[in-house]
Amino acid sequence: MNVTVRQGDLQTPRETGFMPVALVLDRLRSAYNVGNLFRIAEATRAERIFACGYTAAPPHPKLAKTARGCDELVACETADNAETAIRTLKTQGFTIYGIETAERAVPFWEAQIRFPAALVLGNEALGISPQALELCDALLCLPALGAKNSINVGNCGAVMLFECLRQWRHQTNATSFP
Repeated sequence: MNVTVRQGDLQTPRETGFMPVALVLDRLRSAYNVGNLFRIAEATRAERIFACGYTAAPPHPKLAKTARGCDELVACETADNAETAIRTLKTQGFTIYGIETAERAVPFWEAQIRFPAALVLGNEALGISPQALELCDALLCLPALGAKNSINVGNCGAVMLFECLRQWRHQTNATSFP
């Protein structure tokens, strides 16, 4: 088998359009996690990120370290709190999905995502604020089968963004990935 591994970054993205998905980061305490989410958002062509509360926003050295330049490629807005960002997105027609281990949350693989979509990701220890949870149109979860109740917020964001990409491409009848 002859395998060619791509080396280095591309000068332009494989796709120029954006997937109509926004991330709402509710009080994330780790700038490294935020940088990781910028990198995943860029890879999946997510439209933008809202950094809410004390969530780090560009320019920030720790965020930049894990973002590897993606903090300059993904649009970022800040909001005093997640509720403000959610209300803004609702006026723009976004369906709001809280990603949380809440009792009424549905496993993500059972959901048909409605676009444009916003994914709300909560604080690493506290989760999504109760006020923001109340504004979500639906709650989705990544069921944890082990002893721990949740996974790292960056990993959670990666799973959800790639699931959104899969569903978006299916719903728009894209025939292949670039």
